[in-house]
Amino acid sequence: MTDGPVQPGTLLDDIDINQIMRMIPHRYPILLIDRVVEVQTETSAVGIKNVSANEPFFQGHFPDRPIMPGVLIIEAMAQTAAVLVVATIGPQAAGKLVYFMTIDQARFRRPVEPGDQLRLKVVKEQRKLGVWKFTCQATVGDQLAAQATISAKIVGI
Repeated sequence: MTDGPVQPGTLLDDIDINQIMRMIPHRYPILLIDRVVEVQTETSAVGIKNVSANEPFFQGHFPDRPIMPGVLIIEAMAQTAAVLVVATIGPQAAGKLVYFMTIDQARFRRPVEPGDQLRLKVVKEQRKLGVWKFTCQATVGDQLAAQATISAKIVGI
């Protein structure tokens, strides 16, 4: 993370789990991204979620065929977007709450199972009056697993 706002389009280094936890307030079991491998400030980011058989939600969803709930895939996309926002704004945004405002056009294309690696691409569509809007895709390998358009606002900035 930088000391302050950076030029739009600045390409940042990978963001590891320790940096992610300094940037967003989520913690186990709801912290759903392991790394952010691409960040282009004000523009886009790519997060990684390594899906493990040990995830607590697999006990009930579903015991005989574990599938990651779609709502958690959307949450992982939103957390990737939150890291992009904090990386863009700077330290004054770190640890602030980010509230969902909308989730539109959500589509789920393939099940996400233990052993999969989700690649979460978020692209900023708009930033207006403190509300950020993103187009998001989650892929496993070259297959689209889910997509959505989301908007959110950081509280206290």
